[in-house]
Amino acid sequence: MTAPSPEVALTRPDPAADPGPLDERLYELVEARFRRLVRDSPVTATYLGIHTDDGRLGDGTRDALLGEIDADRRHVVEIEALDPEGLSAEALVERDLEVHNVRRTIFDGEVLRIWERRSTALDTVGDGLFLLFARDFAPLPERLASIAGRLEAVPAFLDQHRTRAVVPQVRLWQQLEIESAGELPSFLDEIGAAATGLRESDRRRLARASEAARAAIGEYGRWLTESLEKGTDEWALGRERYDELVGLRAFDGLDSDAVLAIGWQQLAENRAARAATAREIDPDVDEATVIDRIKSDHPPTFESALDAYREVMVRARAHLIERDIVTVPDDERLAVVPTPEYLRNVIPFAAYFEPPKFDRDPSGIYIVTPGVGDNPTAMREHNRSSISNTSIHEAYPGHHLQLSVSSRHPSLTRLIADAPEFVEGWGMYSEQMMREQGFDDDANFRLNMYTDAIWRAVRIILDIRMHRGEVGVEEAIRFMVEHTSFEEANARAEVHRYTYTPTYQLSYLLGKVLLLQLRADEQRRLGDRFSLRAFHDALLRNGSLPISFHRRLLASANGSHAS
Repeated sequence: MTAPSPEVALTRPDPAADPGPLDERLYELVEARFRRLVRDSPVTATYLGIHTDDGRLGDGTRDALLGEIDADRRHVVEIEALDPEGLSAEALVERDLEVHNVRRTIFDGEVLRIWERRSTALDTVGDGLFLLFARDFAPLPERLASIAGRLEAVPAFLDQHRTRAVVPQVRLWQQLEIESAGELPSFLDEIGAAATGLRESDRRRLARASEAARAAIGEYGRWLTESLEKGTDEWALGRERYDELVGLRAFDGLDSDAVLAIGWQQLAENRAARAATAREIDPDVDEATVIDRIKSDHPPTFESALDAYREVMVRARAHLIERDIVTVPDDERLAVVPTPEYLRNVIPFAAYFEPPKFDRDPSGIYIVTPGVGDNPTAMREHNRSSISNTSIHEAYPGHHLQLSVSSRHPSLTRLIADAPEFVEGWGMYSEQMMREQGFDDDANFRLNMYTDAIWRAVRIILDIRMHRGEVGVEEAIRFMVEHTSFEEANARAEVHRYTYTPTYQLSYLLGKVLLLQLRADEQRRLGDRFSLRAFHDALLRNGSLPISFHRRLLASANGSHAS
């Protein structure tokens, strides 16, 4: 039996000026679910900066997951039973968002059931180790002790995950996990190399745990390979389930056909803009030649590319402050590191891990992928124009700034809201807004911005058409290479990820479109009283919410931007 974790001091919104009699009951229910989530998923707890169970991986069994779904069913019934008349206006927003969050989670578990058809145990293990290794929330020996505990839990955890596979496994997804099984041991080597300063007994414990984990990963890899024979190549949701998922995402009333139309429109507009910008750069050569030149302008090594990413971040942050574009907290921190090998086949470019809300001194992590496989042209994706655009998206004023500010909101419901159309949409909105505000706005940077927008338009089209069963993987890869000029290895990794993240990939450009519309609506509503900085600050303070909720909060502010 595992001893119960000590209680963690949680946060909740301040009492409303006109509180409702059911406000406290709502927040009690929200906190109870939150405690259950972090208890049942220690890796999620680590991600959020709660370190009471850093040495555990949790229960990976099918029964445990079904139990979580049942608990969420009961929770949403309790939340919906709260009479809106008994809630303050502030608490009513929290109630409606909580219902939105939990309904989405239940749909994923009960209807999509990707967890039943795709093995994700190694992703969980890798993330659980990476978060402890890369974040400096405690001295390294203390973090390595927690890593040893998680490594000791790996054999049982991998066995538990096998119980989920009661239906044919999707071969493509299993192949991705097989690749993770081959790559994760190299990360264990990196962890072992960092243990030289430990006491002899601690070093021996870590080494024993690592060897047992290696053996278990090897055995799990063999089981994954055996699953291929009886697997399936069917992974698309189909039109009905996909449309239901789009409805649950609360995209300001848009259905999948309307979103698809936006994707095609954005593809055409951004292709035209890129062609015009290429002519601006050099009217005497074709567009492909201009793109090739830009992609050929890259740092000589990946290490020097990382330095270039850091340099752009520093300039972008200073630009935000100098131009009074948005408030930048004095105490935010960001580290830039190479993507761990176990993640490189599913994150071919870059990604971001947000500052943990409950850490004492939280820092964001910006990971950059050197390349996928042994691709000799990988550095072309780290060209100087792309480095600028990606750093705006991931760092300033993109994900890092947005998530650093949003995590300061005391609402637990907002902390775990499912709204990639705002988070990713804000990243894309930032790319355009920074060009509007004069940052790296030369033609080569704008061409790369249009290239990235074309990529995100392709994501909308492929996300919808792949999951509605209209396009297969190989056709999708060809479509992406044709329209983005990506190297094929990167395009393949991209498309593979789309197959198990329905509606996530379309969130980027759709979110940007919705945010630009929201900004225009606010400018019309407020007229001369509109302030770009106040608009940005209100969005970031309000948290990572569906844009329909942001619209509701801004409209309720009675003529001002409020939180």
